Amino acid sequence: MATDRVFLLDENTANRIAAGEVVERPASAVKELVENAIDAGATRITVSLEEGGKRLIRVTDDGCGMTRSDAILSLQRHATSKIQSADDLFSIHTLGFRGEALPSIASVSHFSLATKPSSDESGTMLQVDGGDIVSVSDIALRDGTTVEVLDLFYNTPARLKFLKSTAAETSRAIETVGVLAIAYSDVALRVLHGQQESFSSPGKGGTLAALASVWGRETARRLIPVQHDTPGLSVTGYIATPDITRPGRTHELFFVNRRPVKSRLLGHALEDAFRSISPDGRFPIAAIFVDVSPNMVDVNVHPTKTEVKFTRDGEVHHAVSQAIKRALLDYGIVPMAKAEPLITLPEASLGPDTQAIPGLMHSASAFRRSDAFTLSDVDHEGNFTRPHVSFSVTSPLLSSVEAYVQSGQLTGELEQTLLPGELTEPTDDNIQEPVRPRPFAERLREFSVLGQALNTYIIALTPDGIAVIDQHVAHERVLYERLTVKRFALGIPVQRLVVPLTIGLSRREALLLAEHCDSFAASGWDITPFGGESFVVRAVPAVLAHKPYEKILRDMIEELVNQSISRRLLVQRDHVTITNACKMAVKAGDPLTIPEMSALLEQLAETENPYLCPHGRPIVVTVSYNEIEKLFKRA
Repeated sequence: MATDRVFLLDENTANRIAAGEVVERPASAVKELVENAIDAGATRITVSLEEGGKRLIRVTDDGCGMTRSDAILSLQRHATSKIQSADDLFSIHTLGFRGEALPSIASVSHFSLATKPSSDESGTMLQVDGGDIVSVSDIALRDGTTVEVLDLFYNTPARLKFLKSTAAETSRAIETVGVLAIAYSDVALRVLHGQQESFSSPGKGGTLAALASVWGRETARRLIPVQHDTPGLSVTGYIATPDITRPGRTHELFFVNRRPVKSRLLGHALEDAFRSISPDGRFPIAAIFVDVSPNMVDVNVHPTKTEVKFTRDGEVHHAVSQAIKRALLDYGIVPMAKAEPLITLPEASLGPDTQAIPGLMHSASAFRRSDAFTLSDVDHEGNFTRPHVSFSVTSPLLSSVEAYVQSGQLTGELEQTLLPGELTEPTDDNIQEPVRPRPFAERLREFSVLGQALNTYIIALTPDGIAVIDQHVAHERVLYERLTVKRFALGIPVQRLVVPLTIGLSRREALLLAEHCDSFAASGWDITPFGGESFVVRAVPAVLAHKPYEKILRDMIEELVNQSISRRLLVQRDHVTITNACKMAVKAGDPLTIPEMSALLEQLAETENPYLCPHGRPIVVTVSYNEIEKLFKRA
């Protein structure tokens, strides 16, 4: 007779297994305990840590507290006050609801819970050791709850072995509390590590004040609001302008009905809105709140409750993307050029072709010139070649911490994640949303062209200073939008060839071109297969009629092939359009007349995104009169 092999696990073992899903590290326990405090209606929550939470986690709140029987029952798996039936899963308004956090944490630690509701005269103290209740007693206590977690994972050494350093675990815990502080800006949150306060949020001043506590005051002052409302769906929050980015996704925060979540859908919507205006490898700063009807979102996807699923993914994606794009259009910014405090440019560094500028006035009428001027000490890429000259393009929105690091004054090893709030002063209530600037297109129309430098940069006067425009990337942006946004309205001028051009390509190049003939046609090329690896070109974009269009076409195809190999990506239609715009645009070194440069700026002002080229490079850099006066010691 066969032996029975299936056994029912005891409660303690089941709780330890559940703890492996719910409590991954000290920060996970902090998250669950703080969420419980928020659900209890707390307005002030204090988190105390020792050794990054490995030795001690204490969470104290002023919430509603629990009765003795509720406190005892809360240590049983799936005991919760948040829901009562399966139907409630589709109308969840709290952070917790699974009833797994407390028993899971208690099963892998020395655990104590002290709680008192306002209606009782005394509180209740529970002592738990490895999931077993050791004692229950009355205690004098103020209203609220205090949970202590000692020696987390003491009875699961395998999990304990994989914890990181004290600094790393502290950073994760502070980061977790910071995210909850943003979600619940009306709750005052503090984190103490030992006797030192590592983080605090004011609990007043709204989301912007909470963001200042987490990201720093300088960043918070530069955030712009996001707002988009449709029936049953609202998108709000804050984003940083495109010139403030991060090398990773650490500053992409998403909240669904105030629940912090990780969502590829929302991340894609955010990055898609920024894609054409931010450099490759850089990611935006954003805190996006999505409010939907609870029956449109499933939060019961993962034990940690950080993943959600929407019933209408496309609608949510579109709403988030449109909200961010609208905010970016309303709040534009131009990179500023900032010169070093001391710049020496001796006469020896000026080449023989340099033309002196007699004076600097606030009016373009002071200048009378038509020829280009050059500096011999600038290389073909626009960089100064002499070591005593320094000119760097920075952003006025660069945070003080980044500027300090870039200046080289901050030395020594840094943790992988900076502790939020550790480098900032406590916030106040004076952080306000930035005033909406005039649209950059309007400011572009006020530019007065002076001339051309290095046959590459357009020099123009503005009401606020001097602007330097990269003619290639400016024209590239104009052409790109003509090939996309305005293609159907304006059409692409083409030049028919009297004698069609036949070209032979390699096998890989031929496969790519055959696949993207339609994309090339949208850019003004008439290319058809001619058997094997040969193609016939019957028309070219009109802007290339007097240029070596065969070489340009081959360069485009080669670049797209190299892109598909180096990045191991399929070449999309957008890549073809960007490459066409890049190759068709005027180049660095092409001389332009004053009317041509003025016309280019007028065309740039008509584009939807006059800030960056399709590759993410800045188009316009400005030097303010105030900056110039500082250099000449007039400030």
